[in-house]
This record gives sequence, C-alpha cells and structure tokens, in this order.
Amino acid sequence: MSRIAVVGGHGQIAQHLHPLLVAAGDVPVALVRREEQRAELEAMGAQVRILDLEKDDEAAFGRAFQGCDAVVFAAGGGPDGNIERKRTVDLGGSLKSIAGARDAGIRRFVQISAIGVDDPVAAEAGDVWAAYVAAKRDADLALRATELDWTILRPGRLTDEPPSGTVALGRDVQRGDIPRADVAAVVAAVLASPQSVGAVWNLVGGSDPVEEAVAAAGADQQGRTSEPG
Repeated sequence: MSRIAVVGGHGQIAQHLHPLLVAAGDVPVALVRREEQRAELEAMGAQVRILDLEKDDEAAFGRAFQGCDAVVFAAGGGPDGNIERKRTVDLGGSLKSIAGARDAGIRRFVQISAIGVDDPVAAEAGDVWAAYVAAKRDADLALRATELDWTILRPGRLTDEPPSGTVALGRDVQRGDIPRADVAAVVAAVLASPQSVGAVWNLVGGSDPVEEAVAAAGADQQGRTSEPG
C-alpha cells in the first residue's frame, strides 16, 4: 500500500483518480484549501489535508506531504481568464510541490501538464493562453532539472466524456481530445510503472488499453535511456 499525495485534490481529474487509487490498494491524500470539501472527498476514499497552493509556503507543502510515498501534481488555475493565477497555481504550485516533496523525502513525482507547451504560441491565441502555456512549460522544465523520479504527462484537450479505457501515449503523439477519466487512469498506471520515470509523454484518446499503452511507452522509454551516447 502506498500513500499518494494529490495536489489539486478536488479537481476533476483528481476526483476520478481517488477511487482508482483506492481500488489499487493505495491511499489517496487529497490536498485542498477548503474544509467544506472534506466530506465529499472522504466518501471517495481519500484522506484530506488542508493546503492553500497560492498562500502556503514550501515548508507547508513539506508538512502536508509527510508520510506519503509519491506526489501527483494535478492542480490548475482553470479557465478563469486570470493570467496571474497561471503563474501562482500552474507554476508556483508545482515549484512548491517539488520543494515539498524533497523536504518530505519523497522521490516519486507525477505531473499533469499539457500537450504542446514546448511549441511557440500563436499571437491570436491570446495572452491568457500564452500565460498558461508558459507556466506549464516552466513547471515541466523545473521538474526535469531535479533528481526526483519524475514523469510528466501532457494530455490533449480535456473532455467530460465517459472513460473509454483506451488511449494513445508517447513522446510523439499528436494533439487530440481525451476524457479526464482516462487521464486519471493513466496517472494511476504510471504510478505503478518504474519504467515511466524520466518520461515526458503526450496523452490523447486512442485505441490502446491503458495498461498496454503505459507498458509500451515505458519499454520505449527504457530503450531510449539505454541507448549508447
């Protein structure tokens, strides 16, 4: 049994993830900023700890992660048009989660990013989208520069469709849609896959069952890391 800290523990992906972790015999620890969210999350099988991503400091993150074996960063500022929150939540929250994981002695870290954040942003996309992409890109760069056992998942456009149970996952997967429930399933599978450490994978809807997709992408990742030179 592992205890998994989920930052953004009341988010839509997180709410799909908690029952999957419970079913796998693990304990999700939902990090949220509102006490009134506790009962709903506990009904899903999650433990709840209170943490404010924007107001609390790195030391508070470390305390919130105590006793956990892995961190999933699933937080996002949301489509509220607030440019500043893209920096304080999507980037700042990730940076403090990284520091908190180190403080708590946790090596395993899975980050949910977004597809295409390394690509230039078209001018017509607008300032809010550009800020979001920059925040996700910088958070990924910061995590990749650490010694943690990290995996970065970059899903395409998120939908609320029912889970399909099948995905396309890998370094060169092209843009597409994916249900949030399928993203959660991939997160759960990745946590159980040592071969996913050090991987940056795009994730969209596809035809491969989740477990098979993670296994195949992991084998490819291991092949790449073992190549000479």
